[in-house]
Amino acid sequence: MAKAVFITKVDPTYDDLPEDRYHFPKTYLNQDQQTIGDWIVYYEPRRPSGDLGGSGGRQVYFAMAQVREVVTDSNLPDHYYAYVAPETYRELFYPVPFKEDTFYYESALQKEDGSTNKGAFGRAVRLIPDDEFELIIKAGFAPVINDIKENTMLKVPEYAFSDQEQEEFTRPIIEQIIRKPFREASFSKLVKGVYQQTCALTGLKVINGGGRSEVEAAHIMPVAENGPDTIRNGLALSRTMHWIFDRGLISVDDDYSILKAKGKIPESVDQLLNPDGHIILPDTSAFLPHKKYLHFHRENIFKG
Repeated sequence: MAKAVFITKVDPTYDDLPEDRYHFPKTYLNQDQQTIGDWIVYYEPRRPSGDLGGSGGRQVYFAMAQVREVVTDSNLPDHYYAYVAPETYRELFYPVPFKEDTFYYESALQKEDGSTNKGAFGRAVRLIPDDEFELIIKAGFAPVINDIKENTMLKVPEYAFSDQEQEEFTRPIIEQIIRKPFREASFSKLVKGVYQQTCALTGLKVINGGGRSEVEAAHIMPVAENGPDTIRNGLALSRTMHWIFDRGLISVDDDYSILKAKGKIPESVDQLLNPDGHIILPDTSAFLPHKKYLHFHRENIFKG
């Protein structure tokens, strides 16, 4: 087994959905097969799409996942899918650049003269040593790790945890990240952050006396239905709107317009919704709600 970096664009050339699968040509089959059962980190390049003249990609490592299997693409010759275990997918709280000053997180990307090895950098799949992978992950999750250790992200007092649960924060980094308290804390912090602590349905931003926002991080496709902990499967919602959204009284169309179940929304609630009829969106296109999750909510939860 081996760890690796998978390169994927905001608007992928291949049939990528990082929370679920990575699509690649036969060129990278050997490397991808080595990752089965091990962990990968996703990297977003400068070009956000297949347009060779495009730019604006963040050039950062942005998520990690465990590879479950590699299978043949039955529709496209000499192409394959690496499927990840959705429950292991985690977005880094702090997207990590491939280099900081003169330091490269992947040593193979740096030439002896200190410049970037463009040949290595251009490969869509790169195997990576365990220690370099761990360094990227620790850098990406540092704010959440610190918050959990200080108990600032948890909603119950420290004494409410068992000895076993308290020990989890001294475990190896990957073991920490895949456990429930870390997952919930990271997802909440990420989603509320990209929506700037503002309810996507109402545009209201309420901060309590302790400096905390009133919004909650809501899954579009529920965790119980294997919905991943990704920003693209999340909305920042006030507690009331979270309750209404989870019960299917409100949903969101592919154009991000708000859908209301006819005759089921009280007038007092209806008046709180954004006047333009659309949800508030993150500033970064990589964080927009994904159509797959919106479609699931409309088809399986919405009562409209």
